Amino acid sequence: MTGNGSMQHESRIKSDDASNGLRAAQYVRMSTDNQRYSTQNQADAIAAYAAQRGFTIVRTYKDEGRSGLLLHGRDALQSLLTDVRSGRADFETILVYDVSRWGRFQDADESAYYELICKQAGIQVHYCAEQFENDGSLFSTMYKNMKRAMAGELSRDLSTKVFIGQSRIVTLGFFRGGFASYGLRREMLDESGNPKAILERGQRKSLQTDRVILRPGPPTEVKLIQRIFSSFVVEKKLGTEIAAELNAQQIASPYGKQWTATTIHNMLENESYIGHSVFNRTSFKLQQVHVNNPPDMWIRRDNAFKAIIAPQIFAKGEFTFNRRFFESKFPGFFRYENIFPRAIVGRRSTTPS
Repeated sequence: MTGNGSMQHESRIKSDDASNGLRAAQYVRMSTDNQRYSTQNQADAIAAYAAQRGFTIVRTYKDEGRSGLLLHGRDALQSLLTDVRSGRADFETILVYDVSRWGRFQDADESAYYELICKQAGIQVHYCAEQFENDGSLFSTMYKNMKRAMAGELSRDLSTKVFIGQSRIVTLGFFRGGFASYGLRREMLDESGNPKAILERGQRKSLQTDRVILRPGPPTEVKLIQRIFSSFVVEKKLGTEIAAELNAQQIASPYGKQWTATTIHNMLENESYIGHSVFNRTSFKLQQVHVNNPPDMWIRRDNAFKAIIAPQIFAKGEFTFNRRFFESKFPGFFRYENIFPRAIVGRRSTTPS
Protein backbone atom coordinates (compact mmCIF):
# COMPACT_ATOMS: atom_id res chain seq x y z
CA MET A 1 0.00 0.00 0.00
CA THR A 2 1.52 3.31 -1.05
CA GLY A 3 0.46 6.80 0.02
CA ASN A 4 0.75 10.15 -1.78
CA GLY A 5 3.37 12.90 -1.76
CA SER A 6 6.34 12.50 0.56
CA MET A 7 4.61 9.88 2.68
CA GLN A 8 5.10 6.25 1.74
CA HIS A 9 3.34 3.56 3.73
CA GLU A 10 4.21 0.23 2.19
CA SER A 11 4.39 -3.42 3.03
CA ARG A 12 7.96 -4.65 2.74
CA ILE A 13 7.89 -8.35 3.58
CA LYS A 14 4.87 -10.62 3.69
CA SER A 15 3.52 -13.99 4.81
CA ASP A 16 6.12 -16.75 5.28
CA ASP A 17 9.12 -14.40 5.57
CA ALA A 18 7.48 -12.40 8.37
CA SER A 19 6.88 -15.54 10.43
CA ASN A 20 10.60 -16.03 10.89
CA GLY A 21 11.00 -13.17 13.39
CA LEU A 22 9.26 -10.48 15.41
CA ARG A 23 7.22 -8.29 13.12
CA ALA A 24 8.36 -4.66 13.03
CA ALA A 25 7.61 -1.46 11.18
CA GLN A 26 10.25 1.14 10.46
CA TYR A 27 9.72 4.89 10.52
CA VAL A 28 12.20 7.06 8.61
CA ARG A 29 12.22 10.83 8.20
CA MET A 30 14.45 13.28 6.42
CA SER A 31 14.30 17.06 6.49
CA THR A 32 15.49 18.89 3.40
CA ASP A 33 18.59 20.36 5.02
CA ASN A 34 20.37 17.29 6.42
CA GLN A 35 21.36 14.65 3.89
CA ARG A 36 23.36 12.75 6.51
CA TYR A 37 19.99 11.51 7.72
CA SER A 38 18.79 10.37 4.28
CA THR A 39 15.99 7.84 4.52
CA GLN A 40 18.12 5.19 2.79
CA ASN A 41 20.94 5.65 5.33
CA GLN A 42 18.41 5.29 8.13
CA ALA A 43 16.88 2.21 6.54
CA ASP A 44 20.32 0.57 6.23
CA ALA A 45 21.09 1.15 9.92
CA ILE A 46 17.63 -0.08 10.93
CA ALA A 47 18.03 -3.22 8.80
CA ALA A 48 21.32 -4.04 10.54
CA TYR A 49 19.70 -3.52 13.96
CA ALA A 50 16.74 -5.70 12.98
CA ALA A 51 18.99 -8.52 11.75
CA GLN A 52 20.98 -8.52 14.99
CA ARG A 53 17.86 -8.71 17.16
CA GLY A 54 15.63 -11.00 15.12
CA PHE A 55 13.13 -8.42 13.82
CA THR A 56 11.48 -8.77 10.43
CA ILE A 57 10.52 -5.43 8.86
CA VAL A 58 7.05 -5.79 7.38
CA ARG A 59 6.09 -2.16 6.89
CA THR A 60 7.72 1.20 6.17
CA TYR A 61 6.43 4.67 7.03
CA LYS A 62 8.45 7.35 5.28
CA ASP A 63 8.37 11.15 5.61
CA GLU A 64 10.72 12.88 3.20
CA GLY A 65 11.46 16.58 3.25
CA ARG A 66 9.53 17.04 6.49
CA SER A 67 10.55 19.01 9.55
CA GLY A 68 10.49 17.20 12.87
CA LEU A 69 9.22 20.22 14.79
CA LEU A 70 5.53 19.37 14.45
CA LEU A 71 3.28 16.39 13.83
CA HIS A 72 1.38 18.48 11.29
CA GLY A 73 2.56 17.79 7.76
CA ARG A 74 4.15 14.45 8.64
CA ASP A 75 1.66 12.19 6.88
CA ALA A 76 3.61 8.99 7.47
CA LEU A 77 3.91 9.43 11.23
CA GLN A 78 0.24 10.38 11.43
CA SER A 79 -0.63 7.25 9.44
CA LEU A 80 1.51 5.13 11.75
CA LEU A 81 -0.22 6.50 14.86
CA THR A 82 -3.63 6.00 13.25
CA ASP A 83 -2.81 2.36 12.51
CA VAL A 84 -1.64 1.88 16.10
CA ARG A 85 -4.70 3.51 17.63
CA SER A 86 -7.17 1.65 15.40
CA GLY A 87 -5.63 -1.76 16.02
CA ARG A 88 -4.76 -2.21 12.33
CA ALA A 89 -1.04 -2.38 13.07
CA ASP A 90 0.31 -5.82 12.07
CA PHE A 91 3.60 -5.41 13.95
CA GLU A 92 4.78 -5.45 17.55
CA THR A 93 7.70 -3.02 17.32
CA ILE A 94 8.52 0.27 15.62
CA LEU A 95 12.14 0.78 14.62
CA VAL A 96 13.45 4.36 14.34
CA TYR A 97 17.01 5.44 13.56
CA ASP A 98 17.31 7.78 16.55
CA VAL A 99 15.30 10.06 18.82
CA SER A 100 15.65 13.08 16.52
CA ARG A 101 14.07 11.17 13.59
CA TRP A 102 10.98 10.54 15.75
CA GLY A 103 10.84 14.29 16.16
CA ARG A 104 12.47 17.52 17.25
CA PHE A 105 9.39 18.60 19.17
CA GLN A 106 9.91 21.76 21.20
CA ASP A 107 8.13 20.11 24.12
CA ALA A 108 9.94 16.87 24.96
CA ASP A 109 6.72 15.56 26.49
CA GLU A 110 5.07 15.64 23.06
CA SER A 111 7.66 13.21 21.73
CA ALA A 112 7.11 10.99 24.75
CA TYR A 113 3.33 11.20 24.31
CA TYR A 114 3.40 9.77 20.78
CA GLU A 115 5.63 6.96 21.99
CA LEU A 116 3.25 6.33 24.90
CA ILE A 117 0.36 5.90 22.44
CA CYS A 118 2.29 3.06 20.85
CA LYS A 119 3.27 1.55 24.19
CA GLN A 120 -0.33 1.52 25.42
CA ALA A 121 -1.25 -0.45 22.28
CA GLY A 122 1.39 -3.03 23.12
CA ILE A 123 3.88 -1.75 20.54
CA GLN A 124 7.40 -0.78 21.59
CA VAL A 125 9.48 1.93 19.90
CA HIS A 126 13.16 1.05 19.45
CA TYR A 127 15.81 3.66 18.59
CA CYS A 128 18.45 1.80 16.62
CA ALA A 129 21.43 4.17 16.66
CA GLU A 130 21.24 5.53 20.20
CA GLN A 131 23.76 4.72 22.92
CA PHE A 132 21.19 3.11 25.19
CA GLU A 133 19.29 -0.15 25.18
CA ASN A 134 15.58 -0.04 24.52
CA ASP A 135 14.87 -2.01 27.70
CA GLY A 136 12.82 0.49 29.73
CA SER A 137 15.49 0.66 32.44
CA LEU A 138 15.96 3.77 34.56
CA PHE A 139 19.14 4.70 32.71
CA SER A 140 17.66 4.28 29.23
CA THR A 141 14.54 6.25 30.23
CA MET A 142 16.60 9.13 31.62
CA TYR A 143 18.97 9.12 28.64
CA LYS A 144 16.09 9.00 26.17
CA ASN A 145 14.38 11.98 27.82
CA MET A 146 17.64 13.91 27.69
CA LYS A 147 18.00 13.12 23.97
CA ARG A 148 14.43 14.33 23.38
CA ALA A 149 15.26 17.65 25.02
CA MET A 150 18.54 17.87 23.11
CA ALA A 151 16.76 17.22 19.79
CA GLY A 152 14.47 20.19 20.41
CA GLU A 153 17.33 22.36 21.66
CA LEU A 154 19.34 21.71 18.51
CA SER A 155 16.49 23.14 16.44
CA ARG A 156 16.40 26.24 18.65
CA ASP A 157 20.16 26.72 18.35
CA LEU A 158 20.02 26.27 14.59
CA SER A 159 17.13 28.74 14.32
CA THR A 160 19.18 31.36 16.19
CA LYS A 161 22.25 30.79 14.03
CA VAL A 162 20.24 30.98 10.82
CA PHE A 163 18.61 34.23 11.97
CA ILE A 164 22.00 35.78 12.78
CA GLY A 165 23.38 34.69 9.41
CA GLN A 166 20.42 36.04 7.47
CA SER A 167 20.52 39.33 9.39
CA ARG A 168 24.18 39.77 8.50
CA ILE A 169 23.47 39.06 4.82
CA VAL A 170 20.80 41.78 4.81
CA THR A 171 22.94 44.39 6.58
CA LEU A 172 25.72 43.78 4.04
CA GLY A 173 23.29 44.69 1.27
CA PHE A 174 22.67 41.24 -0.18
CA PHE A 175 19.44 39.34 -0.81
CA ARG A 176 18.89 36.80 1.95
CA GLY A 177 16.95 34.27 -0.12
CA GLY A 178 13.51 33.37 -1.39
CA PHE A 179 11.72 34.55 -4.51
CA ALA A 180 12.33 37.93 -6.11
CA SER A 181 9.31 40.21 -6.20
CA TYR A 182 7.51 40.85 -9.47
CA GLY A 183 9.53 43.29 -11.57
CA LEU A 184 12.82 42.25 -9.96
CA ARG A 185 15.33 39.49 -10.61
CA ARG A 186 18.04 37.79 -8.54
CA GLU A 187 21.59 38.30 -9.74
CA MET A 188 24.42 36.06 -8.52
CA LEU A 189 27.77 37.67 -7.75
CA ASP A 190 31.13 36.06 -7.08
CA GLU A 191 33.09 36.73 -3.90
CA SER A 192 34.63 39.84 -5.48
CA GLY A 193 31.22 41.28 -6.37
CA ASN A 194 31.41 40.55 -10.09
CA PRO A 195 28.14 39.48 -11.79
CA LYS A 196 27.96 35.79 -12.68
CA ALA A 197 24.41 35.04 -13.78
CA ILE A 198 20.73 35.90 -13.45
CA LEU A 199 19.04 33.22 -11.37
CA GLU A 200 15.78 31.91 -12.72
CA ARG A 201 12.97 30.83 -10.44
CA GLY A 202 14.05 27.72 -8.52
CA GLN A 203 17.76 28.16 -9.21
CA ARG A 204 20.25 28.64 -6.38
CA LYS A 205 23.73 30.07 -6.09
CA SER A 206 26.46 27.60 -6.99
CA LEU A 207 29.12 28.35 -4.36
CA GLN A 208 29.00 29.18 -0.66
CA THR A 209 31.07 32.30 -1.32
CA ASP A 210 28.64 33.61 -3.96
CA ARG A 211 26.20 36.34 -3.05
CA VAL A 212 22.85 37.41 -4.49
CA ILE A 213 21.42 40.87 -5.06
CA LEU A 214 18.21 42.14 -6.61
CA ARG A 215 18.16 44.05 -9.86
CA PRO A 216 15.40 45.43 -12.12
CA GLY A 217 13.63 42.76 -14.12
CA PRO A 218 12.20 42.83 -17.65
CA PRO A 219 11.16 46.34 -18.82
CA THR A 220 7.53 45.25 -19.26
CA GLU A 221 7.32 44.24 -15.60
CA VAL A 222 9.10 47.38 -14.39
CA LYS A 223 6.73 49.58 -16.41
CA LEU A 224 3.74 47.77 -14.95
CA ILE A 225 4.96 48.34 -11.39
CA GLN A 226 5.47 52.03 -12.19
CA ARG A 227 2.00 52.20 -13.71
CA ILE A 228 0.45 50.72 -10.55
CA PHE A 229 2.17 53.29 -8.34
CA SER A 230 1.15 56.11 -10.67
CA SER A 231 -2.46 54.94 -10.71
CA PHE A 232 -2.57 54.86 -6.93
CA VAL A 233 -0.58 57.99 -6.10
CA VAL A 234 -1.24 60.34 -9.01
CA GLU A 235 -4.65 59.21 -10.27
CA LYS A 236 -5.90 58.43 -6.72
CA LYS A 237 -7.37 55.08 -7.73
CA LEU A 238 -8.25 52.40 -5.21
CA GLY A 239 -6.53 49.03 -5.17
CA THR A 240 -9.77 47.38 -6.29
CA GLU A 241 -10.01 49.73 -9.27
CA ILE A 242 -6.43 49.10 -10.33
CA ALA A 243 -6.90 45.33 -10.05
CA ALA A 244 -10.13 45.49 -12.09
CA GLU A 245 -8.39 47.46 -14.86
CA LEU A 246 -5.52 44.98 -15.10
CA ASN A 247 -7.92 42.03 -15.18
CA ALA A 248 -10.04 43.70 -17.86
CA GLN A 249 -6.90 44.17 -19.97
CA GLN A 250 -5.98 40.51 -19.37
CA ILE A 251 -2.58 41.42 -17.98
CA ALA A 252 -1.07 38.45 -16.16
CA SER A 253 -0.56 38.82 -12.41
CA PRO A 254 2.70 37.75 -10.70
CA TYR A 255 1.28 34.28 -10.02
CA GLY A 256 -0.80 33.87 -13.14
CA LYS A 257 -4.07 34.45 -11.28
CA GLN A 258 -6.53 37.31 -11.15
CA TRP A 259 -5.30 40.62 -9.81
CA THR A 260 -6.77 41.53 -6.42
CA ALA A 261 -6.63 44.55 -4.14
CA THR A 262 -4.38 42.55 -1.81
CA THR A 263 -1.88 41.92 -4.63
CA ILE A 264 -1.83 45.65 -5.41
CA HIS A 265 -1.46 46.61 -1.75
CA ASN A 266 1.44 44.19 -1.25
CA MET A 267 3.25 45.76 -4.18
CA LEU A 268 2.67 49.29 -2.92
CA GLU A 269 4.17 48.35 0.46
CA ASN A 270 7.16 46.48 -0.96
CA GLU A 271 10.30 48.46 -0.10
CA SER A 272 12.34 46.35 -2.52
CA TYR A 273 10.99 48.64 -5.24
CA ILE A 274 12.87 51.60 -3.73
CA GLY A 275 16.00 49.51 -3.29
CA HIS A 276 15.63 48.72 0.42
CA SER A 277 16.28 45.28 1.88
CA VAL A 278 14.05 44.56 4.88
CA PHE A 279 14.04 41.40 6.99
CA ASN A 280 12.20 40.20 10.12
CA ARG A 281 8.98 42.10 9.55
CA THR A 282 7.27 38.86 10.55
CA SER A 283 8.51 35.84 12.47
CA PHE A 284 7.58 32.18 12.33
CA LYS A 285 10.34 30.74 14.45
CA LEU A 286 10.31 26.99 14.94
CA GLN A 287 6.98 26.89 13.09
CA GLN A 288 5.16 27.82 16.27
CA VAL A 289 3.19 31.03 15.60
CA HIS A 290 3.25 33.89 13.10
CA VAL A 291 4.19 37.22 14.70
CA ASN A 292 4.11 40.71 13.18
CA ASN A 293 7.20 42.42 14.55
CA PRO A 294 7.34 46.16 15.36
CA PRO A 295 9.55 48.29 13.07
CA ASP A 296 12.33 48.56 15.66
CA MET A 297 12.88 44.80 15.30
CA TRP A 298 13.23 44.90 11.53
CA ILE A 299 16.64 44.24 10.02
CA ARG A 300 17.20 46.57 7.10
CA ARG A 301 19.70 48.00 4.64
CA ASP A 302 18.47 51.04 2.76
CA ASN A 303 19.59 51.64 -0.83
CA ALA A 304 20.90 48.08 -1.13
CA PHE A 305 19.62 47.64 -4.69
CA LYS A 306 18.76 49.78 -7.68
CA ALA A 307 15.32 51.32 -7.22
CA ILE A 308 12.59 51.11 -9.84
CA ILE A 309 10.25 53.48 -7.98
CA ALA A 310 11.23 56.97 -6.87
CA PRO A 311 11.34 57.23 -3.05
CA GLN A 312 9.06 60.29 -3.15
CA ILE A 313 6.38 58.36 -5.04
CA PHE A 314 6.67 55.42 -2.64
CA ALA A 315 6.35 57.73 0.39
CA LYS A 316 3.25 59.40 -1.07
CA GLY A 317 1.74 55.99 -1.69
CA GLU A 318 2.40 54.93 1.89
CA PHE A 319 0.87 58.12 3.28
CA THR A 320 -2.17 57.72 1.03
CA PHE A 321 -2.59 54.18 2.30
CA ASN A 322 -2.41 55.26 5.90
CA ARG A 323 -4.77 58.16 5.36
CA ARG A 324 -7.39 55.96 3.72
CA PHE A 325 -7.05 53.47 6.55
CA PHE A 326 -7.69 56.09 9.21
CA GLU A 327 -10.59 57.54 7.25
CA SER A 328 -12.16 54.08 7.00
CA LYS A 329 -11.79 53.57 10.76
CA PHE A 330 -12.46 57.14 11.92
CA PRO A 331 -14.74 58.97 9.47
CA GLY A 332 -14.11 62.69 9.49
CA PHE A 333 -10.72 62.31 11.17
CA PHE A 334 -8.94 64.51 8.64
CA ARG A 335 -11.25 67.46 9.18
CA TYR A 336 -8.82 68.14 12.02
CA GLU A 337 -5.75 67.71 9.85
CA ASN A 338 -4.43 71.15 10.81
CA ILE A 339 -4.66 70.22 14.50
CA PHE A 340 -3.18 66.73 14.35
CA PRO A 341 0.29 66.51 12.81
CA ARG A 342 0.86 64.60 9.60
CA ALA A 343 3.13 62.14 11.45
CA ILE A 344 0.19 60.82 13.48
CA VAL A 345 -0.78 58.73 10.48
CA GLY A 346 1.42 55.73 11.25
CA ARG A 347 1.71 52.30 9.73
CA ARG A 348 -1.49 50.32 10.00
CA SER A 349 -1.87 46.57 10.49
CA THR A 350 -4.43 46.18 7.70
CA THR A 351 -5.18 48.04 4.51
CA PRO A 352 -8.40 49.39 3.04
CA SER A 353 -9.66 48.38 -0.36
